[in-house]
Amino acid sequence: MFAVLKTGGKQYKVQAGDVLRVERLAAEAGETVQFNEILMLGGETNSVGSPMITGAAVQATVVDQIKGEKLIHFVKRRRKHSSQRTKGHRQKLTLVRITEILASGAETTGVKVAIGTGSLSQAAKDAMAPASNKGAAPKGAAAAKAAAPKAATVAAAGGELKKLTGVGPALEKKLIEGGVVDLAQIAGWSAADVAAFDEKLNLKGRIERDGWVDQAKALIAG
Repeated sequence: MFAVLKTGGKQYKVQAGDVLRVERLAAEAGETVQFNEILMLGGETNSVGSPMITGAAVQATVVDQIKGEKLIHFVKRRRKHSSQRTKGHRQKLTLVRITEILASGAETTGVKVAIGTGSLSQAAKDAMAPASNKGAAPKGAAAAKAAAPKAATVAAAGGELKKLTGVGPALEKKLIEGGVVDLAQIAGWSAADVAAFDEKLNLKGRIERDGWVDQAKALIAG
């Protein structure tokens, strides 16, 4: 069985046992992460998402945080300024080993969602963008169709994120769009995860200030 997943703006065809270099993830070596953006599943039968396959996921173990090969960029301006400059860059990458491909049940695994440190998904950007930048809202049946996937994701989360201090409907939606759908994920966050999510979702220190990690652990424990 194979899957085509999307992460860091790129697509990868993978199967269990494969080792990949992907855009830097907010995870430490030895952690298990889950890629939820699955475009296609293949094997005895093929399934193609529209654009994603609901409930499908790929789980992987983080092997190491590495850097790619050094790239040299030479810039030269002629005529008036006649300047030249040489720059080098090494892309930050994460080495992961694919462990399992799930055709369904991704939302119930409790495994931390793989979040890149470079940029948010387009869905997360759209959710966080000011209303003035989003353009005209779709009307009628088009609006209902566009809202359906988001409503289904919120329903799957069960509203448990709102048990955390300071989390209302708007912030709950923001977290879900960023890939956080249950308390188990938050309970398993490391200090690096807290810093990464705080920056990506523009929470301005709320995670640490309100003690979400400890709250999530206490809520899970009952």
